[in-house]
Amino acid sequence: MSFLYRIRGYLFLKKIMILTLAIILSIGTAACSKKATEKSNGSEHVDMTFMHIHGLGYSTDGKQLFIPVHNGLNVYADGVWSEGLGEKHDYMGFTAADNGFYSSGHPAAGSTYKNPLGLIKSTNEGKSITVLALEGEVDLHGMTVGYRTHTIYVLNPQPNSKMKQPGLYYSQDEGQTWTSSPMTGIQGEITAINAHPDERSIVVIGTTDGAFISYDYGQSLTALASDHPVTALAFTNSGDVLIASSKPEASLVSVNIETKTTVVMKTPSSDVISYVAQNPTKSDELAIATEQKDIYISTDSGATWKEIAKKGDIYE
Repeated sequence: MSFLYRIRGYLFLKKIMILTLAIILSIGTAACSKKATEKSNGSEHVDMTFMHIHGLGYSTDGKQLFIPVHNGLNVYADGVWSEGLGEKHDYMGFTAADNGFYSSGHPAAGSTYKNPLGLIKSTNEGKSITVLALEGEVDLHGMTVGYRTHTIYVLNPQPNSKMKQPGLYYSQDEGQTWTSSPMTGIQGEITAINAHPDERSIVVIGTTDGAFISYDYGQSLTALASDHPVTALAFTNSGDVLIASSKPEASLVSVNIETKTTVVMKTPSSDVISYVAQNPTKSDELAIATEQKDIYISTDSGATWKEIAKKGDIYE
């Protein structure tokens, strides 16, 4: 399911139609399911399947890969899958940071939190969450957070108590106050967004026309990589940008934002990449999720890949 943002440029008085990517920021329309728990070699084995993937992100120690689905977090660590901690919230806009993770979405069945969740944060891997702002007001599918700066960028879908109109906003105080950015210079329909890990003012936005970078909090943007529709974005630990594209065929490249040098990376399949993440403690470890719900991990910077889930079914 997709939804539309209408952005009015203050300087140019033109309308920019923004479509949040159905592939990477989609609303789950059916609940994910869990198969029966089995015993294998004396240990508990949780057999999982999931209908939708809502993001990818590593724990701060790099030992766990979090996959937010329709009902909570699935966790992959040391070759073993498990359910995440805490209530099974429908996390949207999931973004890992060095102090936990930020998200939005919808509360779990029976939860006391209002629907939608607004802006939330967890510092204990999902065991509990803290509502930062906008509870009961808005579901922020398009969201990113600077890994160490904690600067929050959102594509706001509708007016609310803190953001008076749709569009790009950023916050540097955990969502208490927000500043609007007109995104002057952007082209195409927005498909992805990612914030620099160390520089508060730098954000990259992917569209159907390419990747665009801003050095002034999204006030203005210039082309970083053009001509190919972007399906996923992620800043690396060093500040390069991983860009996944869908045409002329599925691809993944690493771009240096200063020199614009591009390195084409090997991908494990021809399926469109919907999410990409780098391990914060092991820069040679990458994870990707595809449109078909396949998940892969590479421990050698993309030279080889291991499939850990296929079409929503896990491997043990």
